Amino acid sequence: MGAPMTITITQPLLGQSAVCEPILRALPDWFGVEEATRQYVREIEALPTLLALREEQALGFLTLKQHSPWVAELYVMGVFPQVHRQGIGHALVAQAEAVLRAQGIEFFQVKTLAPTHPDPGYARTRAFYEAQGFRPLEIFPELWDPENPCLLMVKYLGAASRSFLKPDYGVMRP
Repeated sequence: MGAPMTITITQPLLGQSAVCEPILRALPDWFGVEEATRQYVREIEALPTLLALREEQALGFLTLKQHSPWVAELYVMGVFPQVHRQGIGHALVAQAEAVLRAQGIEFFQVKTLAPTHPDPGYARTRAFYEAQGFRPLEIFPELWDPENPCLLMVKYLGAASRSFLKPDYGVMRP
């Protein structure tokens, strides 16, 4: 066995769609619908995105979307398939959680394909999120469309002091 891979996780950055698009396109089992992929690329450009870097090369990313002063979403995440199961996804989620806790975010959510759909890739995705501490909250059978039921998963990050946060529903600071 070789030495463990040294990965650096960036702080959230804006304008990362060009870096993230090749990763999305390398994952057709998860991001194989062209219009959805284009939508992710458009959204990533304006949302805070963490990058997993090895020697300045992006191997994975995680994009965040804040919904309220208390809730943020893991909007989209991808890791090149050749480096799956090497701790990159875990490192991205851990860094995202640290950023969110520092901003006083109490709940972290992610939407994924529900287990009522028999896709084996998404069974692994759900298992990954569960291993990170996310718990299934509710299935929305038609949020996306009837053939793609949505599972909302949540993770409690802990109560935080709200005194330093604005009491509005503004965008997360990168």
